[in-house]
Amino acid sequence: MSAGTHPPGAQNAQVEQHRGDRGDRGDRLEVAASVLALLADRTRLSLVERLGRGEADVTTLTEACGAARPSVSQHLAKLRLAGLVTTRKDGRRVVYALGHGHLRRLVDEALNVADHELRSLPPHD
Repeated sequence: MSAGTHPPGAQNAQVEQHRGDRGDRGDRLEVAASVLALLADRTRLSLVERLGRGEADVTTLTEACGAARPSVSQHLAKLRLAGLVTTRKDGRRVVYALGHGHLRRLVDEALNVADHELRSLPPHD
């Protein structure tokens, strides 16, 4: 076999690998879009921003975001079902926390973009 030829099926395997890479990328984009869609709600964004500063119970989160308690509970349930927040029991209280630090950084960056827009700050890297 010469250096320029491949065994039968090798090219097909390369094509399948390339499709697999695109599939993985597509999956990543789909999940990222879902996360961003969840965070596109002002109340949920506020909840995640507050949880980025540390664990909190529903009462604390309700005060922090200024929404009604039933609304906060519903939004927390959505975030929990999506795996973005976790819970633990502390006596009779349920304490919420972010699922991982990436969310804190994502929200911080979104708020930094907002600061630039609102204050007409120049863009930077």
